[in-house]
Amino acid sequence: MKVTIVGAGNVGATCADAIAYRRIASEIVLLDIREGFAEGKALDIMQTQTTLGFNTKMVGSTNDYSKTAGSDVVVITSGIPRKPGMTREELIGINASIVKTVAENLLVHSPNAIVVVVSNPMDTMTYLTLKATGLPKNRIIGMGGTLDSSRFKTYLSLALDKPANDIQGMVVGGHGDTTMIPLTRLASYNGVPVSQFLSEEELAKVAADTMVGGATLTALLGTSAWYAPGASVAFLVDAILNDQKKMIPCSVMLDGEYGQSDICIGVPCIIGRNGVEKIVDINLNEEEKAKFAKSAEAVRAMNADLKSVLA
Repeated sequence: MKVTIVGAGNVGATCADAIAYRRIASEIVLLDIREGFAEGKALDIMQTQTTLGFNTKMVGSTNDYSKTAGSDVVVITSGIPRKPGMTREELIGINASIVKTVAENLLVHSPNAIVVVVSNPMDTMTYLTLKATGLPKNRIIGMGGTLDSSRFKTYLSLALDKPANDIQGMVVGGHGDTTMIPLTRLASYNGVPVSQFLSEEELAKVAADTMVGGATLTALLGTSAWYAPGASVAFLVDAILNDQKKMIPCSVMLDGEYGQSDICIGVPCIIGRNGVEKIVDINLNEEEKAKFAKSAEAVRAMNADLKSVLA
């Protein structure tokens, strides 16, 4: 199985490292526009093979899409962060042009690939990729909910002082500080609702910490996080390539589910070899439904800035 990752920055390189180390794919192509950058990252990862015990083939490439040919999954991390003085519309316009061009170039060489979108604003870039390529909706997946849910479970584990891998929980809605919805009501510790262990105030703090999880790390690090995002992409790619049928919250196109249509937003999905194999329509309560509708409105407002790119 072959995976291409476009963007050899912190997230892309960490994703490549995780996929290689966990032997998820037999070949990984790391591509970047910076001369020699992807080649250097690929070579660095290759030099861990004998000490970590894997044999994944690594290829680095400076903007040569022909080397990505025949990829089963392509991951798009390309784009720039918002700079001081830059409006949201300017950021979306720049990143949308980058993501659109990347997706089109990838599909020339890998027309059957499943596309995982990481670039921000993630829900809007997922929507753009779907509209620009015309691919079936099951083949375009935004990974935001995967990461947000990982952060949610981490904060729950800290509040509970219990192992994170014994905790189940998910985040739905948009991938943004004010649009994501940590479903505290449905979270559990080894099958027991976490509400039996944590007070309403403690659960509210966990939800609030989750929603600003990315901003918290940016403030601490001075840049966006990369270990958790890279691992989340690898987790999603693993579910696709190995047909795991895992339920993973992802940003996908809705067609009536959750009362929404013509929008990519985070919902629980069954992920397997065909990409999105099923959207799981869970029973949200009235409060959660209202939050989801509000989140969808915010994502639609951001999508409106794509008009010039999609025209």
